[in-house]
Amino acid sequence: VSTELSQGCARGCDLCSEFNGCLRCSPKLFILLERNDIRQIGICLPSCPLGYFGLRNTDMNKCIKCKIENCESCFSRNFCTKCKEGLYLHKGRCYVTCPEGYAAANGTMECSSPAQCEMSEWGPWGPCSKKRKLCGFKKGNEDRTRRILQAPSGDVSLCPATTEVRRCTVQKNQCPEGKRKKKEEQGKQDNGNRNRKDTKDTKSGTKKRKNKQRGATVPTTAASPAQ
Repeated sequence: VSTELSQGCARGCDLCSEFNGCLRCSPKLFILLERNDIRQIGICLPSCPLGYFGLRNTDMNKCIKCKIENCESCFSRNFCTKCKEGLYLHKGRCYVTCPEGYAAANGTMECSSPAQCEMSEWGPWGPCSKKRKLCGFKKGNEDRTRRILQAPSGDVSLCPATTEVRRCTVQKNQCPEGKRKKKEEQGKQDNGNRNRKDTKDTKSGTKKRKNKQRGATVPTTAASPAQ
């Protein structure tokens, strides 16, 4: 290792060596360590290059490499502020396309949040229905709606859903036409039962009369003694 020098260093460098370049930069500058074969060469810069972020310390300001894939500039190791060309930035990460529910607005490469949309309050839940019917089933669906009051750049496709659907359960409830039909069928059945009962009673009365006729006694006259 070569001897450290404080004279003859590059501009902005307070301490350097022949083998490793700058070892300490002036207070306002950042030191960047570049690998050259097996050596690390230190250089002093007023700001960090692409792919690095500046970390200020009382000892020495350093340029730290971004750890996020496809990141061009970052705020910290794990938070990107600009992605490489053609990629979208979303919450400090780089994506080929914006995640589901997000989209790039105003021609930028940053995915905007649906939270930027101004939505109305949810309306009340509608009646429980199934295939547009309100009766004759046990489980169905009910929905509620809300309105988009304001959308970023007028693009409503960036806003969240305006309709919400959930499953619902209703007590056993027959349709009115089903009740009428059942009542008519019950009436027909009752009439049939009454007709059968009347017929049975008629037959029973006839049978009783016949039995009574067969069981009737004929009065006999005693024979008078022969003269």
